[in-house]
Amino acid sequence: MKSIGMKYCDAIKNINPSWSGSVSGNTEDELVIEWNGEAEISVADIQAKITEMETAEANDAQAKEDVKASAKAKLIAGEPLTKEEADTIAL
Repeated sequence: MKSIGMKYCDAIKNINPSWSGSVSGNTEDELVIEWNGEAEISVADIQAKITEMETAEANDAQAKEDVKASAKAKLIAGEPLTKEEADTIAL
């Protein structure tokens, strides 16, 4: 699990790829963001981006699990797999 500082860094970089600042602190209340002259992004916007990124990550993980489950069901039933399903099989 990512630290809160790392989540903020990732969200800020996602919003502004040219940002080269830093984030320090161990809790949201302790966070200090060094903007290095870049335009500041509101905490609300950063938190919204974190939520968006976490939702996308969870959706991707669920999609992978769904493909693996589909591949397993097809293998059991003797049906052909799609390339995506076959790619989930560890060799």
